[in-house]
Amino acid sequence: MDTIRLLMKVWREKYPGNLLRSLYYNAHENLQDFGIGIPQKVKSEAKACVGWPRKAVRSLSDFTDFDGWEYQGSDDNGIDDLTEESGLRLAIQPSVISCYTHSCSFLTVVDDDGIAVVPRSADWSAALWDGTRNRLKSVLTIKEADSNGYITAFDVFLPGRTWQIKRDAFASAWQVSGLHETPQWNGPCAVPFIHDQQLSRPFGCSRISRPVMALTDMAFRSMVRMETTAEFYAAPKLWFLGADRSAFSADTWSSLISAINGLGRDVKGDLPQVVQVQQASMQPHSDMLKTIAMLCASEMSVPVDEMGITLDNPSSAEAMAAAERKLTRIADRQNKAFGMQLKRLMQMAICLRDNINSGQLPDQLKRITPWFAPTREITDAARADTYAKIAGVNPSYATSSVAYRRLGLTADEINILKAEQSVDDLRARLLGATTQEATNGRQSTQQTQQPPTEQPQ
Repeated sequence: MDTIRLLMKVWREKYPGNLLRSLYYNAHENLQDFGIGIPQKVKSEAKACVGWPRKAVRSLSDFTDFDGWEYQGSDDNGIDDLTEESGLRLAIQPSVISCYTHSCSFLTVVDDDGIAVVPRSADWSAALWDGTRNRLKSVLTIKEADSNGYITAFDVFLPGRTWQIKRDAFASAWQVSGLHETPQWNGPCAVPFIHDQQLSRPFGCSRISRPVMALTDMAFRSMVRMETTAEFYAAPKLWFLGADRSAFSADTWSSLISAINGLGRDVKGDLPQVVQVQQASMQPHSDMLKTIAMLCASEMSVPVDEMGITLDNPSSAEAMAAAERKLTRIADRQNKAFGMQLKRLMQMAICLRDNINSGQLPDQLKRITPWFAPTREITDAARADTYAKIAGVNPSYATSSVAYRRLGLTADEINILKAEQSVDDLRARLLGATTQEATNGRQSTQQTQQPPTEQPQ
């Protein structure tokens, strides 16, 4: 109970920040107005029109594409089948997006009529970190809530056991609805996905950082100011000097769009003068928006061209590749961290499925490696050239899984190719054996029919 109370305290403290980042990700944030240059009518009708927080998350999460497992030999432990049956492949991408949005997310393993992997977001979860073992100490995940937002069911993952707790609707009391003992694994049946983990922040940092949110607010205000200024272009500001007010009709818009209009002389016989006020320029607003976009692009490590801003001098292909390279380096580092957690998750799932202790894992499970699609775009010609050069020096590289993956083949394509190669090798061995038997038979026949050397031919 002490652990549950502490986890609930952590969830309540972190929930406002997680909710705020979810609002920015979904473009539901409110306009942070200074009350100076935006009319109240425009402010009340303004909607979020800058999607940079989503860009900060999706620009990096798109580089994480899980492509299966790499293991030595055949899949004797059913790793691929367990990956599909548990729903792990479908749970990875939403977990990565939630991780970049809230700084972390969780993948939990539930052994209930089969192994299932359930992703959990940080806004409905809480966890404690074990600094001694450098792993999760305990995890709480909220499963259900009523229409008023009150929690009605949650799970608590502790080392060696998982509690399922639910509120009784009639007695309004918490009850244990299920308890799963997991002595096979020496920790809680959950692994974290963490972005930018640090010693002072074991659960990482969000991609929607405070600077990104502040710059998004600035861009939002700039767009609303630009919209306010654009309203004055719809109806030009005209002044009629010397004209009587009675000369204008109540429908001013009809007078403005009429093809022919006229005004009579005033009481003194003078003709009225028409003066048009020059409209304010939109250039300062666009310049400010461009500056904000460049600052935000630097904070998110994405090319400026992806921020919806067109520069005077378009970037070359080399400059765009260099700007994207920083983001791919971050993605490569994150994919390695995700891969370590996925390896731990698979070992955990197999221990629960086969009811074996974590210290008795087969050697194959200790050497499995998750494989992600390459983050850098490489042409097919460059891949083929690299493949040919390495295979020419190391012939065993030509038929290895590493070479096939570097060629850009998916896991399914590699399996099909290896199966076809196995069939071809078997066919070649059978054909070779048949040919050798036929050769041996002919040689035996020739030796039987050949007369002795002392007899005449």
